[in-house]
Amino acid sequence: MLSSTSLNLTPEDDAFRLEVRDFLRTSLPSDMRERTARGFHPLREDMQKWQSTLHDRGWAAPHWPKEYGGTGWTPLQRLIFEIECYEHYAPPVSVFGIGLIGPIIFTFGTTEQKQRYLPKILSGEEFWCQGYSEPNSGSDLASLKTSAVREEDVYIVNGHKIWTTEAHYADLIFCLVRTDPAASKVQNGISMLLIDMQLPGVTVKPIITQDMGHSINEVFFENVRVPATCRIGEENSGWTYAKVLLNGERTGSARLPRARQDLRRLKSISDQVQDGGAPLSANPDFAQQIALAEIEISALEAMVYRVLNGSVQQDATAAASMLKVRGSEVGQRLSELWMEALGPHALPLFARDKRANDGYGHRSAPGAAATFLYRRTLTIYGGSNEIQRNIIAKRSFGL
Repeated sequence: MLSSTSLNLTPEDDAFRLEVRDFLRTSLPSDMRERTARGFHPLREDMQKWQSTLHDRGWAAPHWPKEYGGTGWTPLQRLIFEIECYEHYAPPVSVFGIGLIGPIIFTFGTTEQKQRYLPKILSGEEFWCQGYSEPNSGSDLASLKTSAVREEDVYIVNGHKIWTTEAHYADLIFCLVRTDPAASKVQNGISMLLIDMQLPGVTVKPIITQDMGHSINEVFFENVRVPATCRIGEENSGWTYAKVLLNGERTGSARLPRARQDLRRLKSISDQVQDGGAPLSANPDFAQQIALAEIEISALEAMVYRVLNGSVQQDATAAASMLKVRGSEVGQRLSELWMEALGPHALPLFARDKRANDGYGHRSAPGAAATFLYRRTLTIYGGSNEIQRNIIAKRSFGL
């Protein structure tokens, strides 16, 4: 658990931590907690119910300005809240609404767009997904081909998005589209549209990943008529808004709260799994690996806090890329150590109910393999780590 010394908490911050912890213990349903702890891809029902619970408490969007429903918490309080949520296995909120498009709408959207979309993002009533990547436009996002042709007061959208997380849950998608194919620079011909997933011509097809889970999809647009009032900002300026959004996504990709949760679980496993008649934690080699992981998490924690409180001196885009690189690599390493500690007990992907734990040797075994497999994507999504290193080199060192 988060201690009052790990982040140099003041008495006020420590009281806030205890308030959050008490809320989680009394408000988080046990079945929801159990599904999250076992590593299942979150259900829409769980995310929606939990978002509604947070909204009722006034904690729906900790990092939003208070005028739009935010909490007014300090950066450290926001970090404390996230860590406690992960350590109590609260389901994640749908990041695409709260974390990504919400801030874009209240920063760049019209008054009508703010009134239409923000309240339902806060309450969890409407779910969003992100329409960025395409079959031939992943890290090279500016090469996207999905088109939007203006006809009076609507755009006619045609194209194909892929790796679209939670599209099968989503009510709406924020989508990058090409509105000027003749632009001198490809980035200049891109706009951002907010598209209702129920419009005629929108088709979602599932992609089953190697962990045998369904969280990502393909989305097809065939002559979809989108009102021009659903465009964010100026036409052909979508790349500007996309970069702001991607910085937020990459900062979130540091995954610090989950890393702390993973470390705590890893230590618990290593204390219980036997290695030659002694706990695995007594093995000097494995104990060293845990210590190295803990050092990496402490360094990541310091880096995240410096970014959150504005003390980091690097360009904001470069700082977000740094967090994405380190956070994703730490997350992958922790899942590798989890698998190594469990050994053959890690083979099952998931346990479907409590009785399915029998014979696995450790309660944390079900879901370990699925988590390990899914986390191979951490260094790819949000912009591959190779691309992030290029951004860091260019922005921070002028290379």
